[in-house]
Amino acid sequence: MISKDMPIGEIVQEHPETIPVFMSYGLGCIGCAVAQFETLEEGAMAHGLDVEALLKDLNKALEEK
Repeated sequence: MISKDMPIGEIVQEHPETIPVFMSYGLGCIGCAVAQFETLEEGAMAHGLDVEALLKDLNKALEEK
């Protein structure tokens, strides 16, 4: 399960099935150096996104795998 305090880079590395979710939110941060240490919550806030909605969609992608 993904949590808000996980680094984006870790999420993408461990769960590549989440990449389409990040892309659908306009987050091309998959290859960004900041993504290696920025948490999901920090990234969502920096882009003005609803972290709870993003978290829900990311975890849904894990369930569908």
